[in-house]
Amino acid sequence: MILHVYFARRFAMAFLLITAVLFALVMLIDAVEQARRFGGADIGWQRILGLTLLNAPQTINLILPLIIILATIALFISLARSSELVVTRAAGRSAMRALIAPVFVAMIIGVLAVSMLNPIVAATGNRYLQLSESYRAGGASALSVSDEGLWLRQGNTDGQTVIRAWRSNADASVLYDVTFITYDKTNGPIRRIEAGSAALRDGAWSLRTAKSWPLKAGQNAEANAEIHTVLEIPSSLTLERIRESIGKPAAVSIYNLPTFIRQLEQAGFSARRHKVWLQAEFARPLFLVAMVLVASAFTMRHTRFGGTGTAVLTAVLLGFALYFVRSFAQILGENGQIPVLLAAWAPPVAAVLLAVGLLLHVEDG
Repeated sequence: MILHVYFARRFAMAFLLITAVLFALVMLIDAVEQARRFGGADIGWQRILGLTLLNAPQTINLILPLIIILATIALFISLARSSELVVTRAAGRSAMRALIAPVFVAMIIGVLAVSMLNPIVAATGNRYLQLSESYRAGGASALSVSDEGLWLRQGNTDGQTVIRAWRSNADASVLYDVTFITYDKTNGPIRRIEAGSAALRDGAWSLRTAKSWPLKAGQNAEANAEIHTVLEIPSSLTLERIRESIGKPAAVSIYNLPTFIRQLEQAGFSARRHKVWLQAEFARPLFLVAMVLVASAFTMRHTRFGGTGTAVLTAVLLGFALYFVRSFAQILGENGQIPVLLAAWAPPVAAVLLAVGLLLHVEDG
């Protein structure tokens, strides 16, 4: 038991140290990128730093498997150089038993990543998107889906427009039973429009069977209402931005994702991508365990045998290959080529079986 605690502490310390180093490196690189991206906006270094801090959790969440691999490599290479691994085996402790503590810690890290880091990434990612849009265009655009339908907001220097639609076609190019409410700079409503459908084309909404009411104080809105067969309204939104907002499962906390999936399906959108993402998040602890097993299969050896650099490089490359296979399976699942559960769970399970096979081959021949 004491040995398990010792290995677990060493692995956790290696993980925290590597995370801190990579976080500093990510901050440095992303700060340069944010300064380049918003250099013409003249927003100041405080806002650049704020955008960098908001974007950093998403990057750390993305490279978490790499951090696990590097932490495992650092652990077993240090144990091999100090001959602690040799002593452990001489005491009758097999390699598989020595892996219990690192695997347990990796499982805990995976659970914490799903339960705590995932909501943080969703919140900071949404805030980053809002701030970057406001700095770039002078007005933020937003999208949300609820039981009351699909909600959009588009803005520019003249004011904001709130859009509510009860449903949409599958690719979000046409909204149905739609309402537009336009606000001026003082946040007062100045016009309301209801239409049977609205299609976004060439930087403008094309409304059909629309009725417009002016919302000015002292004016009879119904008496001054206008009916249009076709009405064009300029828009700062694009189909790509709408689809990107809907299609980013990482922008929704895992706790809200099941409800969001149901609301997407009610609004007429395909929620398959979000279903794959949800199952992949559930499978993440198992995938991190696979990363520990893969890295240990190449580094649980004494340094006197040589080839340490080659073993480390092989472990990292195999880890990248497994990550690529996992991402490729998710793409196939999102496109409907394979079932959702198979896309999310098959790569982690296959990676664990592959790593266990490598370990058994190395230890027992």
